[in-house]
This record gives sequence, C-alpha cells and structure tokens, in this order.
Amino acid sequence: MGAEIMQLVGQAGPAVTAAVGAYGAAVLTRAQDAAADSTVSLGQRILQLVWRHRDEAGQAELERVVGEAADEQDDAYSTAVLSRLLRHALQDDPVLRKELAAVLPATSTVTVTASGERSIAAQHIGTAITGDGHTSPQS
Repeated sequence: MGAEIMQLVGQAGPAVTAAVGAYGAAVLTRAQDAAADSTVSLGQRILQLVWRHRDEAGQAELERVVGEAADEQDDAYSTAVLSRLLRHALQDDPVLRKELAAVLPATSTVTVTASGERSIAAQHIGTAITGDGHTSPQS
C-alpha cells in the first residue's frame, strides 16, 4: 500500500470517526450542518466524497460499514473499520486521492532541536525562563 494512501487515511481517519460518531449512518446523506464542529464537518465531507465515487452497490456497502461503525461502542474498532474502508476506496481511485488531498488541511513538518544542559524545546511557547536563581519581574 502506498505511503500517500497511508498518509491520507491517517489524516482523514479521526475526522471520519468523529463524523460517524456524531451522525451515525446518516452522515452519508445528511446536509452539512453549519453548527457542526470542524472535525465532524471534515469527516462528513470526506465520507460524502467517497460516497459520490461509488456505484450503487458500493454506496450500499459504504452505508453498511458506516452503520456498523456507528453502532459499535468501541472507538478503536470503529477507527480501524473506517480506516480500512478509506484505504480500499483510495487504492483504486487516483481521482478520489486527489480530491481527498484537496479537502484535507495541509500538513507541515516542524523540527525543534534543543541541545545542551538545561535546554528546552517547544513549538509554541509564551515565555520560557531557565537558569538558577532567576526571578520574574513583578507587574
């Protein structure tokens, strides 16, 4: 299985699982809810994209799998089932891969290196004060 597919599934999986958890099998046909949080909304768009790329038999299978995942009480199982569904849908459909990549947020790689005694590393930080005997200014 291609690295591209695994990356797409890794990015899309949590949103798809959240959407199925929120809407159940209705996620496939439900109109987009403006009040839905961004993760659920993204998952809904992804599943509807996969839905549109299926023939009638494929749509029935997708509906069955999503319904099973929605009924399941084990999130890990649902995530695995939905990830498998996405992998299979993406394997034979380069157009779907391209459309899914366009829907997903861009990924970025951040490298933070800390070197030396008492050094710190952080991607986002307000104020970091290190060292012995330091006192913060009082406001």
